[in-house]
Amino acid sequence: MDRQARARVDLECMLLDETKEPKALPLSLLENITNNFSPGHKIGSGGFAVVYKGVLDNGTVAVKKLSNTYLYEDKFWQEIECLMKAKHKNIVRFLGYCSDTQEEFLKYEGKSIMAGIQERILCFEYVPKGDLLKYISDASSGLEWRDRYKIIKGICEGLNYLHTQNIVHLDLKPANILMDDKMVPKITDFGVSRCFKEDQTRTIVTIVAGTPGYLAPEFTNGVITFKYDLYALGVIIMEILTGAKGYHEAGEVLERWSSRLETSQKLQVRVCTNIAIECADFNPARRPTSIQYVIDRLTETESTETR
Repeated sequence: MDRQARARVDLECMLLDETKEPKALPLSLLENITNNFSPGHKIGSGGFAVVYKGVLDNGTVAVKKLSNTYLYEDKFWQEIECLMKAKHKNIVRFLGYCSDTQEEFLKYEGKSIMAGIQERILCFEYVPKGDLLKYISDASSGLEWRDRYKIIKGICEGLNYLHTQNIVHLDLKPANILMDDKMVPKITDFGVSRCFKEDQTRTIVTIVAGTPGYLAPEFTNGVITFKYDLYALGVIIMEILTGAKGYHEAGEVLERWSSRLETSQKLQVRVCTNIAIECADFNPARRPTSIQYVIDRLTETESTETR
């Protein structure tokens, strides 16, 4: 059995066994399962990558092909370091990676030169329902309160796990939260994430990547802490509650939902709204102390609902 065949078997085994560790994958295998990265297999794209569907005998995977302008070599391995540590039901499962350089003859200034063509590819579980954005963009999405609450709680639990592993995501937004076939939210895209050292709580960077609208205000001075993600979480929770970006008063949000909710659910909406407002405070010191604190507050509303 050649390397490609062995890697294919390993990848298929990973789909059956969640305890299997991510592995290096040969470029030939990823080309094979995506039909050589054909347009027909394309399922998404962004500024620095195109995502393809990879077809195996026992299932489907997502193959993320990074552009040549994406990252320096050390940044690619930094992303893999974060992905290797991120193992949770609310985080898209990382299955493997490929770092391949092939020599090709190219024309440069009228001359033929030998150039190294780099391929940087990541492989993940396939999450079929798309990203969160399309489910919260308007009221016609059909998501009732219980569904929205479960999504909020799931995002919080995934983010809390990342923080316990000393990972700051830095680009949390609805487009980076995928929904599985049971509408379980899964955080994805660790391209700009940072892995802190044990007991490290902050760092200073000269360039802050991320998405306008979800960037914490302190990005202007390059200060990165775990509370950076809390700001984005607050913006996302408010979007899930209202279907729109921007600041909303707690009473305004509750009024939108009041005619459709039981008394206990109204409490959940109020608590979620207050959490969103606190998380998205411009002053990091006034944001919640941790994601675990947010989860504990959510859990308290569940006990009230079941009384």
